[in-house]
Parts: sequence; C-alpha cells; structure tokens
Amino acid sequence: MQGKQRLTTKPSGLLRIAARLPIWLYRARLGWLLSGRFVMLTHIGRNSGKPRQVVLEVVEVNPELATITVASGWGKKSDWLQNILKTPQVKVTYGSRTMDALASELSKEDAFQVTTRYAARHPFAFKELARFMINDIPADTREACRAVSDTIPFVTLRHNIGTELEENRV
Repeated sequence: MQGKQRLTTKPSGLLRIAARLPIWLYRARLGWLLSGRFVMLTHIGRNSGKPRQVVLEVVEVNPELATITVASGWGKKSDWLQNILKTPQVKVTYGSRTMDALASELSKEDAFQVTTRYAARHPFAFKELARFMINDIPADTREACRAVSDTIPFVTLRHNIGTELEENRV
C-alpha cells in the first residue's frame, strides 16, 4: 500500500511563521544551536532572481562525499525545491560555517536508501514525520520508508570542492 502525500498546500499563517523562525537564529549567528539537525539553504528565486533562504532538517551527512541530504516535506510545491531545480548553485550554512554547494534531486532508489538509514538512526522521529507527511503510513518500517521516498523529494547538497569554508556572514 502506497501512502499519499498529506500536505498538499504550502504552509501559511502561524505554521509559516514558525517554519521561518530558525532563519533568524542563523542570521543572528546562532546557527550553531541547530547544528547537526538543521541547515540553512540560500538559493536564488526562480522568478525574482533574488537570494532566498530556508532552514531544513538534515536527513543525512556524508563527510567522505562532502554531502548533506535534505527532504522537501511539503513536496514538489516547495518554493525552495522549485528554485534549486532551476538554479542548483546554492550556499549552505551548517552550524556557523557557510559553503558553496551544488544541489541535485535524488533518484527514488537513492532516496529509499537514505530514508532507510534515517529510520534506523531516528525511529521515533521517522515515525512522527512519516505520519505528518503521508496518509495511510504502512506499519512495516521498510514499506513506510518506500512510501516516504516515493512521495517526498530528497535533495543532496554537494560541497563544491576547492571552495573554502567561510564564517557565516548571512
């Protein structure tokens, strides 16, 4: 049984305000408080051409590949996702460090592998997030991982090799 995405509209009102509050922590140079679990992504607006920012939960970090993987819990309709699909060159602020990166959407199979590893590391968080993001979540964890990875877009942010890390100036 494949779940359907529950969140069909972008956040608005108080939920939008709450989702944007972590941006102010990063701007106040307090991003280190969210280090390890969250990342601030600075991307270019597809219509405006202006820099935009969003804070996303880190699904996985791979130091050997210099990648951070995030997911679009609001699905394909997320502005940040549509923006990075048009202009994949981004800036990533992780803790107190900012780096240039290249964003790319994962294949469904790669997303499934990432989701499976996340569910093993954070079983409670995975269960709650899956329940929040899709209807009819399967009881079996492997099937739940498949339902999530088939529904939610995952993106890898790959650090541009040769670009030095800089202090967060955002």
